[in-house]
Amino acid sequence: MDIPIEKKRFSTKKILLYGGILLLLCFIVFVIASASGVSKLNVEIERMSISTVSDGVFQENIPVNGIVLPITTIYLDALEGGRVEEKYVEDGEVLEIGDPILRLSNTDLELSLVNQETQVYNLLTQMQISQNAARQNTINKLNQYTDVESSLIESKRVYELNKVLHEKGAIGRQDFIKAENDYNYQKERMKLSGEILKEDSIAIMQENEQVKSSYARTQSALDLMRRKVADLVVKSPIAGQLTSLDAEIGQSKNKGDRLGQIDVLSGFKVRADIDEHYISRIYTGQTGSFTMNDQSYSLVIKKVYTQVTSGRFQVDMQFADSVPQGIRRGQTLQIRLALSDEKQAVLIPKGGFFQQTGGNWIFKISEDGNTAYRTDISLGSQNTEYYEVLSGLNPGDKVITSSYDNYGDVKELVLKE
Repeated sequence: MDIPIEKKRFSTKKILLYGGILLLLCFIVFVIASASGVSKLNVEIERMSISTVSDGVFQENIPVNGIVLPITTIYLDALEGGRVEEKYVEDGEVLEIGDPILRLSNTDLELSLVNQETQVYNLLTQMQISQNAARQNTINKLNQYTDVESSLIESKRVYELNKVLHEKGAIGRQDFIKAENDYNYQKERMKLSGEILKEDSIAIMQENEQVKSSYARTQSALDLMRRKVADLVVKSPIAGQLTSLDAEIGQSKNKGDRLGQIDVLSGFKVRADIDEHYISRIYTGQTGSFTMNDQSYSLVIKKVYTQVTSGRFQVDMQFADSVPQGIRRGQTLQIRLALSDEKQAVLIPKGGFFQQTGGNWIFKISEDGNTAYRTDISLGSQNTEYYEVLSGLNPGDKVITSSYDNYGDVKELVLKE
């Protein structure tokens, strides 16, 4: 006899069908809930940085790196080319003004000095010969003048005597006229001799001036040549430390080659590199500060180099007050350069949140401390420690300032211990 088979209430197909429908309904509910609700994320408090918004003194500044340099550096260049024959000092030695550093040799220059000296001596000899000849010529003219003067005196005596005798009828008219003509002739000779002597004196003075001028030029050229030869011995132009010397015995140096440098030990300055973005806001007199050995020191900009290289320009800064003990040339300092005056402002500490938000919003912690939610904010200037808050936050608010890399588009954070 046949046994009736009881039909199953739920078949495998029905179970799969109902399961699919249930999953589809769950997905639809999830999508609707996500679209209409706020996305949340559970985060641990110990993995984030929480800061308190404060009201305090704010000054806009930027961090710059500065290198300590001597207050003055003098570069040594070869004034004349030559071969290095002798070194008197080595790197690191402290020098006084005029101390010899090294000696060069230059045969052509030394030979030129000898030729120049010879020209001067020849000129001196020619001057002496010329002066002797002029002196002898003057003596001869003076002798001639004396002879003419004597003849004039004699002719005058004869003329005056014959005039008296002629008036008395003692001599004839011809003798008187002859004496008168002779006297007039001697007067003209005397006048001419005086003019000649005067012109000779002027000519001698002009010649002497020309000779002196020529001698002065030649002597000046000789002195210059001697200085050029003396420059073969390189001497320290200032008192300081020889920090580098690029010269070895037997090495040839051309005129203008860099031989080394001397640093003045009386003080230091700091040369800082700054991004070209700030070039319009940097000027002399601005201040900066840095910390060394737990003590703060101030710097003042004394010179701005406006030439931009690789997107950066340089400034020279000097210590405003005291100089740190033990500071050394070449030391790097981390400087906070002030760009504005101090003012009261709402502040939040700097943190990694800025990279994701651009300063447009931040996670603000609720009053109960259990959640943090997005809050729109507006930031102003910044310094090495704080951002200036223009709107969106008040002093006392707590915010998350650490990085938001793992939060995605989450609108609210649930804080867990």
